[in-house]
Amino acid sequence: MQKFALCNNLLRLLPVRPAPTTRAGPEGLHSQPVLHNASYPRRGWARPRRAPTRLVGVLVGFDTATPVVSVALHDGERVVSEAYAADGRRHGELLAPMIAQVLADAGASRADLTAVAVGVGPGPYTGLRVGVVTARVLGAVLGIPVHGVCTLDVIAAAAPRGREFLVATDARRKEVYWARYDAAGERLEGPAVGSAASIPGAAGLAVAGDGGRLYPEAFGEVTGPAYPDARTLCALAAGSRDGQAAVPLLAPEPLYLRRPDAREPGPPKRVTPT
Repeated sequence: MQKFALCNNLLRLLPVRPAPTTRAGPEGLHSQPVLHNASYPRRGWARPRRAPTRLVGVLVGFDTATPVVSVALHDGERVVSEAYAADGRRHGELLAPMIAQVLADAGASRADLTAVAVGVGPGPYTGLRVGVVTARVLGAVLGIPVHGVCTLDVIAAAAPRGREFLVATDARRKEVYWARYDAAGERLEGPAVGSAASIPGAAGLAVAGDGGRLYPEAFGEVTGPAYPDARTLCALAAGSRDGQAAVPLLAPEPLYLRRPDAREPGPPKRVTPT
């Protein structure tokens, strides 16, 4: 029932015909500014490069595995529109309108899409589920492929290189989701979940992700970015960039790593008469 409602909502919001180009932000989405189309001129679709091992064509990518919702549209050559909002409790409200916004800003419609890329976590249950379910619904409705990318890999791809480092994001319960990367950005270990203090060698390694800001005493240098960016997600899915390690494309299945906080209640306890 939830997927059916989401499907109807997406079909209602996503433009069927190309929408007129506009620079107005998605008003009413969030009290904080939503940033989009910061530096890309709108000059029509670039011709996709042929890369048989990666995605080509018009790709929409988004990630909801952290408190940030990030969405971008990639035409096979570059990101042509993007939207960003920071609100950890409104992923379900924000995502579909933001997808509609990036399509409208680029003058595109849902019929132009050829693939979907989604951050599959690890992340908290509710926010992560919003992105993955939305991606799968879009793929089913439009008949296009859906590919997952580890959210920690997205953060790592934008982190400083040249030395081994960690990526850590907030897992709540005083824990972090983490992974270890080599100097070229290739994942060596993880993803895993645990306390920041339990990560082997963390005190001597730089860390990207908001986990470093939450537990700075457990790590070495705290670097950026703190959150995944759909611009980077799209670039990883569309093809590796110069000097950037390739990442595996995954099935659109959430990486939960542990059970959700909300659990089905057990049987009622027996009351013993006194």
